[in-house]
Amino acid sequence: MLAVAILAAGRGTRMKSDLPKVLHDLGGRSLVERVLDSLAAVRPDRQLVIVGYGGDRVQKALSAIAGVEFVEQREQLGTGHAVQQIIPHLDGFAGDVLVLNGDVPLLRPETLKNLLDTHRSAGNAATLLTAHLPEPKGYGRVFCDGSNRVTQIVEDRDCTAAQKQNRRINAGVYCFRWADLAEALPKLTADNDQQEYYLTDVVSMMSPVMAVDVDDYQEILGINDRRQLSAAYDILQTRVKNAWMMQGVTLIDPASITIDDTVTLGSDVVIEPQCHLRGKTAIGAGSHIGPGSLIENSTLGDRVTVLYSVVSDSTVQADTRIGPYAHLRGQVQVGNGCRIGNFVELKKSTLGDRTNVAHLSYLGDATLGTKVNIGAGTITANYDGVKKHPTVIGDRTKTGSNSVLVAPVTVGADVTIAAGSVITEDLPDDCLAIARSRQVVKPGWRLTVVSDVAAP
Repeated sequence: MLAVAILAAGRGTRMKSDLPKVLHDLGGRSLVERVLDSLAAVRPDRQLVIVGYGGDRVQKALSAIAGVEFVEQREQLGTGHAVQQIIPHLDGFAGDVLVLNGDVPLLRPETLKNLLDTHRSAGNAATLLTAHLPEPKGYGRVFCDGSNRVTQIVEDRDCTAAQKQNRRINAGVYCFRWADLAEALPKLTADNDQQEYYLTDVVSMMSPVMAVDVDDYQEILGINDRRQLSAAYDILQTRVKNAWMMQGVTLIDPASITIDDTVTLGSDVVIEPQCHLRGKTAIGAGSHIGPGSLIENSTLGDRVTVLYSVVSDSTVQADTRIGPYAHLRGQVQVGNGCRIGNFVELKKSTLGDRTNVAHLSYLGDATLGTKVNIGAGTITANYDGVKKHPTVIGDRTKTGSNSVLVAPVTVGADVTIAAGSVITEDLPDDCLAIARSRQVVKPGWRLTVVSDVAAP
């Protein structure tokens, strides 16, 4: 059995924010969500999040995650005090407890699995995750024997000059045998300058205790201010982009590109500079994105091209071209082989295969068939000031430039709408619709200019 306790009660005053620190966003997910995600490889039986400042907001933010339990820490009196709060919640529990920090979001699942496996195979009472920092100043040092058994933990301020040469530090991530931890926690005291109960103090009450070094020290970096949040994002982006490049994705100028780790990319995708891929986005093989495009929570098929455009909450099928300067939003569905061109906006609309909306158009709440051609400047007037109304356009229909379709309206198949028409009534299949005033020409007509100067 495995239980996980995540320390998430602090305010994080150095963040200069009313938002609880663990709810700050890192690449599309909060810090504490990322900590919960890191548990994928260990599959805990219990997940206890210890909350304090803004606890109701933390609970609400995590309410959709199955199996999460919340434990309140009314006063923040140190890490030991926080873990003490789980004692009544684990009454009768037999197994191990993994203790994590809600503001340490870069831990890899395989790192926690290695920690747990080592803890169990060695039969340890406690196992510490440790790291070798290039500059360990300010961190407590962990001293071990030749078998990685912990012999001593010394705070930085108490280290001798010789001890400070040791770069192994305590990462603040622990695995405990619960029976031993439950016995040690009530013995903690706050006999220190901060008058807090430190979890590290229980280590001296247990045996055997082992250290496990993390391969990449960046995994254990915590977030205390906005600079560290930014640095963590850089680390996360480097991981994500390196992984995709190793899988056959071309990133031109990676430093200017951002990709959430929830995004999936097919082989031979090319991402140009200044592109941003966010949320649950999937891009098919051979697609070419950018430059200057934002794709979020959308699915793009194979060989799609997007240039200087925004696509959100939409689906685009294969061999479709988008942009420049197009905007697709609100559950748009575009078929195969379509063209969505310059300065076109689509909202909550469905386009059939090989349909073109080439330039300067707005389609909202519209359903278009196959091989439809939308002329420049065509719009659907879908909003009457109170409600949105649908427009339906049949296969192979063509609209002339500067047409307006006043919804609700249905246009049949094989219809041609003359340029400048305002369509207010349904149109049958196979017809020409002209809905505009006849041109009037008055020869010799000139504007009469009235002088502003009064007659004498």
